[in-house]
Amino acid sequence: MTHEEERVWLIEKLKAENPGYRKIPVPADEQTQKDFLRMLMNVRMPHPISAEFREIQDAYLKKENFMKGIVNEKMIEPCSLDPRLCIWQGDITRLGVDAITNAANSGMTGCYQPLHNCIDNCIHSAAGIELRNECARIMNLQGHDEPTGQAKITPGYCLPARYVLHTVGPIVQGPLTDEHRDLLRSSYRSCLELAEKNGLRSVAFCCISTGVFMFPAEEAAHIAVETVRDYLDEQDRRYSEVSSYIGSGAGQAAGGDTYKGIEKVIFNVFSDRDRQIYENILEK
Repeated sequence: MTHEEERVWLIEKLKAENPGYRKIPVPADEQTQKDFLRMLMNVRMPHPISAEFREIQDAYLKKENFMKGIVNEKMIEPCSLDPRLCIWQGDITRLGVDAITNAANSGMTGCYQPLHNCIDNCIHSAAGIELRNECARIMNLQGHDEPTGQAKITPGYCLPARYVLHTVGPIVQGPLTDEHRDLLRSSYRSCLELAEKNGLRSVAFCCISTGVFMFPAEEAAHIAVETVRDYLDEQDRRYSEVSSYIGSGAGQAAGGDTYKGIEKVIFNVFSDRDRQIYENILEK
């Protein structure tokens, strides 16, 4: 099956599941087909997929993600004043890192608005249907909406990133308060704690809460950098103390080498304005 045949096959299978779309013909041109497939994925409620569907979906999406251009963490220039930190501007779904973050909503199963350009929708569209199914499984076990400032971890599925860290940032309606600030700090810290707990070395953060959640971008960036630096400083002291105490590495990573915590944090920005904000902060 060619790449184009995979796309049409996936569209037909998803159409057959949804009575509202069954009679809509498959578009003729490539981009409209891609949009139609993404739309069908966006509106699909969580429920299992067949092994055949997963195999064809994964082959299709992994090739699509490859064609966008995968950016390995080693390709990103570190900050001159703190080599643990980096800035990268672009589509977060292109990053080949241990984990990317998703600015999720409290339902935690993704954005159901067709072709919406929020990061939640983009990540789920690039990762594939199994990401929504896994998020739904986690939320069913939890039994309630995700509280603001906490985080969950899932596999990355078809993404270049191995994992996704999902966090619900604060929604700012009216004046910015200390509670908003504390909750945003908690979102960043919860993601870092999960990453360290799972032995991850590199994490890419989106600009949590600064989109439709309306947290002022510049203050959010200051909180993000400060929280990440404080966490990494604490982490490095902990591993240094343990290493000194036992006379060797603090622990073993999955590959058998010594794990010393998170080594690189990438601040992923999309706009020129956000890039300038982070550059100004990291240069000080």
